[in-house]
Amino acid sequence: MPALAKKKATAKPKKVAPKKTAKAKAPVKKKNPALECKVCGYRVIVDQACGCAEEHALLCCGRPMTKKRK
Repeated sequence: MPALAKKKATAKPKKVAPKKTAKAKAPVKKKNPALECKVCGYRVIVDQACGCAEEHALLCCGRPMTKKRK
């Protein structure tokens, strides 16, 4: 019996997709609350919150200051 010639199976290299890396996002700036006096127009920007559970009212000209949009 003649020997059958066996073909060598050549395995194709698997295509490996490059790993996706998350792009670094620009840090989001927190908007600090701004308060304004309705009487004299004085403005205050809060840099650091105190961490209390209750909200504090800042007084100017005898009235509480209101939140102002920047």
